Amino acid sequence: MSVTILIPTALRSFVDRKSEVEVEGSTVGEALANLAGQYPDLKHQIYEDDVKLRGFVNVFVDGTNIKKLNGLETKLAQSATVMLVPAIAGGC
Repeated sequence: MSVTILIPTALRSFVDRKSEVEVEGSTVGEALANLAGQYPDLKHQIYEDDVKLRGFVNVFVDGTNIKKLNGLETKLAQSATVMLVPAIAGGC
């Protein structure tokens, strides 16, 4: 099934400057793996290794953090929206 992954500005240089990408996947993990397969340079930005997300990368499905759901095993409905949100630090 096709889902939309929203790409934040900080990661768009790894996905040909796209703000969203359509991928196939029935779970969050499958969808992100397919995204990383299409854009290999992005893989190192979101994964610590081949399966574990980096600690500063948050993922939301239709507005809910997957940490409150079933993590990467969270099932995706047809036309679900997945949003990547990397933590950004800065300031004085």
